[in-house]
Amino acid sequence: MNYTNSVKIALSALRRNKFRAFLTMLGIIIGVASVIVMLAIGQGSKKSIQDQMSGMGTNLIFAMPGGEQKGGIRMGNSDAQSMKLSDVEAIEKNCPAISDVSPEVRSSGQAVYGNQNWPTSIYGVNNKYFNIRKYTIGSGRSFTETEIQTYAKVCLVGKTVVENLFGLTDPIGQTVRFKNIPLLIVGVLGEKGENGMGQDQDDLIMAPFTTVQKRILAITYIQSIAASAASETQNEAAIQEITQSLRSSHKLKEGDPDDFQVRSQSEMVQMFSSISNIMTALLGAISGISLLVGGIGIMNIMYVSVTERTREIGLRLSVGGRGNDILMQFLIESVLLSVFGGVIGISLGIIATSITASVMNWPVVITTVSIVMAFFVCSAIGIFFGWYPARKAAGLNPIDALRYE
Repeated sequence: MNYTNSVKIALSALRRNKFRAFLTMLGIIIGVASVIVMLAIGQGSKKSIQDQMSGMGTNLIFAMPGGEQKGGIRMGNSDAQSMKLSDVEAIEKNCPAISDVSPEVRSSGQAVYGNQNWPTSIYGVNNKYFNIRKYTIGSGRSFTETEIQTYAKVCLVGKTVVENLFGLTDPIGQTVRFKNIPLLIVGVLGEKGENGMGQDQDDLIMAPFTTVQKRILAITYIQSIAASAASETQNEAAIQEITQSLRSSHKLKEGDPDDFQVRSQSEMVQMFSSISNIMTALLGAISGISLLVGGIGIMNIMYVSVTERTREIGLRLSVGGRGNDILMQFLIESVLLSVFGGVIGISLGIIATSITASVMNWPVVITTVSIVMAFFVCSAIGIFFGWYPARKAAGLNPIDALRYE
């Protein structure tokens, strides 16, 4: 069989019924375009979440107090007072997989400057916290170790706080009051924007943890510990080391439950990525229904084509054509319909994805895998749905076909 001639004959047959061929391809075009757009949105959302999570600190690890048992009553995590500064010091000493560690205490309230006020949060940390959470200092300076030890009333403010309290005024050197405690602003944090959960990372005040602990909260314990693993590959080792260090510091015996929780940023990234993958697969599956409808349309048209060309099939069989030649002829037409529709659909999908990104400002990522997969799926649909009509054409009796009116 001459495949070149078969392709030419198939193209000639499609040209004779251009509009019908286009309507047949329309289901494939819409299906492929929608699959590419949906997968691009899903992959874009996944990448956006990962980037935003990484912006919070790629190797971030949090240790938080767990519920305590007091007098037969299980206390909530927020009521637990099981963490001390000595736990931080023990982690620094006993955990080689940790590069930085910081205590953390926090409170919410009104920040006041002159006649302006703004509801925000204050975080009490040490200098290593900036590296752990990937914060930069836009202007000014950080607080010193001496200021930490002396409970100095100094702070750094985020961009959102600056915009709402100071406007265009330079905040460095100004005093802001938080719960009636005056704090001298020594620096402004670099802008970070929202994190993966929509939280404004610039709406905060940072101060020495001793200042927040003693002057604002009046407590002797710390609320949590933030740490950074030396590298992403050492996250698991870092979690195990922190767990062992805290169990030792808290004098927990073997078999005793932990009175703390240790969580890593990588766990949150994996959780959100898993949810994003499920949503992407769901969107792709819904869009794939259009491909199924398009395949059914190809099968229907091929049946019509076989019926219209019954006498042509009989003539070819009578002059020596084999059943396999007839089968291949119609199968090539089916595959061409599907592939042409797929190519147009891929182009339309890329254009629609670009429009979605520019008009709606959604994060999108078009992957080579999705384009290649769409192309092969189209070819498979052409073969699958074109096989039975082609097989029917190949099985016609030449005499009956020639007599067909």
